[in-house]
Amino acid sequence: MTDRWKAAAAGVLAAASGVAVAELFAAATRPGAAPLIAVGGAVIDATPTPVKEFAVRELGTNDKPALLAGIGLALAVFAAAVGIAALWRRFLLPAGVAVLAAAGAAAALSRPTATAFDAVPALLAAVSAGALLHWLLRRLSPAGGQPRLKAAEESRSPQDTRPRLKPAADRRAFLRAAALVAGGAIVAEAGAQFVTRSRGGAAGKSRAAIKLPAATDPAKPLPGGAGPGFTTPAGAFYRVDTALTVPRIDPSAWRLRIHGMVGHEVKLSFDDLLKRPLIERDITLNCVSNEVGGPYIGTARWLGVPLGPLLRELGVEPRADQIVARSTEGMTIGTPVTTALDGRDTMLVVGMNGAPLPLEHGFPVRMLTPGLYGYAGACKWLDEIELTRFDRFDAYWVKRGWARAGPVRTASRVDRPKPFARLNPGDTTVAGVAWAQRRGIRAVEVSVDDGPWQRAELLPVPSTDTWVQWRYTWRATKGPHSIKVRATDGTGAVQTGARATPFPSGATGWHTITVTVG
Repeated sequence: MTDRWKAAAAGVLAAASGVAVAELFAAATRPGAAPLIAVGGAVIDATPTPVKEFAVRELGTNDKPALLAGIGLALAVFAAAVGIAALWRRFLLPAGVAVLAAAGAAAALSRPTATAFDAVPALLAAVSAGALLHWLLRRLSPAGGQPRLKAAEESRSPQDTRPRLKPAADRRAFLRAAALVAGGAIVAEAGAQFVTRSRGGAAGKSRAAIKLPAATDPAKPLPGGAGPGFTTPAGAFYRVDTALTVPRIDPSAWRLRIHGMVGHEVKLSFDDLLKRPLIERDITLNCVSNEVGGPYIGTARWLGVPLGPLLRELGVEPRADQIVARSTEGMTIGTPVTTALDGRDTMLVVGMNGAPLPLEHGFPVRMLTPGLYGYAGACKWLDEIELTRFDRFDAYWVKRGWARAGPVRTASRVDRPKPFARLNPGDTTVAGVAWAQRRGIRAVEVSVDDGPWQRAELLPVPSTDTWVQWRYTWRATKGPHSIKVRATDGTGAVQTGARATPFPSGATGWHTITVTVG
């Protein structure tokens, strides 16, 4: 291995060690200030909406690991370049450290909930990486002289009888030093993971210890005839958010602040919420990023505190028209005040499918607004509600071009058969779901090979706030076929077939699949 490659490896090892030390420090103090998480959050905020939509569409829930891997790769390339440059010009080492420190600190301080302390892990990472790289380069080339020594030796003439210059460091010394740095990085990262798991385990134990009270107003039993799969298990429920790590919140320390354009401000503990009357409802929730026929939708049985009565107790000012919900990691969701006061079951959710909220779905408390996409009414990890006006504040997604109002569009999906399936001739069940929360579904129709629309059978549902399962018996004949579906909502409006992307207010179009009958 040449000195240049050794210097590049030294840079990567030093950077990895510095980051690992900072991750350990952040895990024990402020987990959200960990350098990779902070930089990742800043990258997410700065990424153009079309790029975000591409990542969600193509990578799904793998978008966050892919982002962190990309940041790690960029850091490795930068560190390798600094290592090579500093081998020849040692003064470039502090310059590289300064760039790394500035970028990390700026990213940490850009987070919505940042404090001055959040810059410390990034500075620690940069200083540690710089010191370790300097130490490694000293083993490779003291004071940057090794390359010059090698060049001088190569330029000597055969007649030069002076004693040969001896290198100040050898390969074994460098490899020992590199192994020591690598080992330190592994230990530090293992420590960070241990602390993180301990925090997560504590949050999980706190969650497991919670005994949710029975709902004062329980959900109705699912009607007879509802098909299997009507309720989505918590483990299969979609997750789309900007949190690179799942917040671990101690419910005993959690507080919800409600303030702004209200008669009086209040802070509520988790126990305070559980002492209030609870409602239980089956509600379908979907993401505005869902493509036509996409997977980002699910139905669960939610338990929570109705928001409307709580706001009425506090006295909402007549001019207030926006509820701004804030999460512990700084997300803001803007919801019309009317959706909490018009009689729908907008709630502060504490339970999902008979258990406390899972950590990844907003534990201990999230907001849920029937009839709105998640970006406009379903803030997770909730810790603040502000009553304000739309002309005074734009929430996170509105600032990025998404529609201010987020009513769910009428949509439908073919779930069976799967696209490109090979089927046998004869009677075949075509089935799926349709949804138009708050309006309900009046009819679902299926068209085969662009033929006439045929009515599908609708299975019973508990309310207009859930999806509707449907099925249609098709007499399949040999050959390739296309199958498409459309729905009519409870007002009589037919789902549009015009294709539109999710941005800025939800995808439209008829879900169409292709199958082959053999």
